[in-house]
Amino acid sequence: MSGPALTHIDSTGEASMVDVGDKADTVRVAVAEGFVRMKPETLALIRQGNAKKGDVIATARLAGIMAAKQTSSLIPLCHPLMLTKVSVDIVPDDALPGLRVEAMAKLTGRTGVEMEALTAVSVACLTIYDMAKAADREMEIGGVRLVSKSGGRSGDYHRAGETR
Repeated sequence: MSGPALTHIDSTGEASMVDVGDKADTVRVAVAEGFVRMKPETLALIRQGNAKKGDVIATARLAGIMAAKQTSSLIPLCHPLMLTKVSVDIVPDDALPGLRVEAMAKLTGRTGVEMEALTAVSVACLTIYDMAKAADREMEIGGVRLVSKSGGRSGDYHRAGETR
């Protein structure tokens, strides 16, 4: 087999948590993004703060932060991490139309925070859907992806065309 090996598969082909005990503590940061596409009138409803369930953007931001902190409970082979910072930014985009979500996770530790950033984005998007589904069941969640990561043995990564 050529190319990079999967890190969560042991020599017998079984799923295995990676041993990070010998890695050095470094500052690690990951940024992920996604979006929720919706009808223009649904976006207007959210902007005006008139959704039946309350403030969609504030609630989705909190849900994303909470989700990042629970990633190891949701993704079986993720290490429990002591995150030092999680931010979730949600901005309206008329061209979509909908909401764009970006999450950043940070820590000083022995393993990366990509899954925490991706989980934050995913749960924030799901929360937006949940809170606005009464107005628009045709909303679409998409574009969930890693934008950048820094720190650790594998070095920095920036998605092609991204400057963050």
